[in-house]
Amino acid sequence: MNIIDELEWRGAINQQTDEAGLRELISEKEIGVYCGIDPTGGMHIGHLIPFMILKRFQLAGHKPVILIGGATGSIGDPSGKSEERVLQSTEQVQANIEKLTVQMQKLFDAGKDEKSIRLVNNLEWTENLTLLDFLRNVGKSFNVNTMLSKDIVASRLETGISFTEFTYQILQSMDFLHLYRNEDVQLQIGGADQWGNITAGLEFIRKQESAEAKAFGLTIPLLLKADGTKFGKTAGGAVWLDPEETTPYEFYQFWLNQDDRDVVRYLKYFTFLSQDDINDLAEQVETEPHKRAAQKTLAREMTLFVHGEEALADAEKITAALFSGEVKDLTAKQIEEGFKNMPTFEAPKEKRNIVEWLVDVVGIEPSRRQAREDIKNGAISINGEKETDVEAIIKPENSFEERFILVRKGKKKYFLVKLIESGEKR
Repeated sequence: MNIIDELEWRGAINQQTDEAGLRELISEKEIGVYCGIDPTGGMHIGHLIPFMILKRFQLAGHKPVILIGGATGSIGDPSGKSEERVLQSTEQVQANIEKLTVQMQKLFDAGKDEKSIRLVNNLEWTENLTLLDFLRNVGKSFNVNTMLSKDIVASRLETGISFTEFTYQILQSMDFLHLYRNEDVQLQIGGADQWGNITAGLEFIRKQESAEAKAFGLTIPLLLKADGTKFGKTAGGAVWLDPEETTPYEFYQFWLNQDDRDVVRYLKYFTFLSQDDINDLAEQVETEPHKRAAQKTLAREMTLFVHGEEALADAEKITAALFSGEVKDLTAKQIEEGFKNMPTFEAPKEKRNIVEWLVDVVGIEPSRRQAREDIKNGAISINGEKETDVEAIIKPENSFEERFILVRKGKKKYFLVKLIESGEKR
């Protein structure tokens, strides 16, 4: 299948500058294609979308380039913003560049060898550019009236836009021209909000090269959930690719809990499953929605892609343990990850009667009478084992690696107790 046909089937195309011309070029040769990301922070799942498209181009035999904007990230892209960005320090930009580089290398093997996705930084071709050269050789090609008409600028005229952010589209245009000349890149892809920047780059290439220059732009639709809300946000905020920000278990759960109305779309956008496989899963959504086969497949594919086999195995083990209540075989690390957002208490590493411990030490029970009643009724489980003896002793050595004790009250209420050294500040 032609790569453009596949992207259309996956619902991954919003706008194209010249569909017929791009199809013809792709049929003639392997093309270079690039997408950029500015180092304004870590990557969340929304950032993944255009880079998954890059990966599809690679699998179709083309030559992708990932551009990390060391220069543009120092300026700030006005796209999609109602007010000026706060400029980051040079040190923060550099730290973000290093973090993004590691993430791109891990996710896409970027820069690994000659056959892998190329990884470039636009600081390389901008940091030694003088102001006079910029104004004479670059600025002369940009008409202010045309720049003002771009949505990315026009939307900000009422609230105001600095000259710094106004020039962002010029810097991005310079990137496209540089890659066109030096990396044989003919196509830039980006989110729907990048249309103005991409078309500015095409205009610049044609002024600098020729009106017949074979360069193209393609944008990806804004991804909204079926209920109209923005994709990738949860009650706790964005879903990050960094496991320190969003644990692999939380990441897995995010995909597992997708709405039936959205899951097939996400399988098309985010996975490399075949059309036949996705169509089979779409049918199961219609005929056996209770089995959630599509959601489980999506969660597995995405967690495996972003975090690897070991993290996926942990996420599935934690999920199964929480569903069944059989938590005793989990490791302390898995307990910490799976119960991160449960009510959490601290308790000294010392032996205590269970009733006293539940009431006086951690405060899970409101009174000793209630604690005794719940214990006798079998409503209290400690580390996955039901405890019915009111004389039982809570011992640090019976915890998860002397780090955590897990209490379940009733069928679904979990409490995580972190063990600390006696005398340590709680």
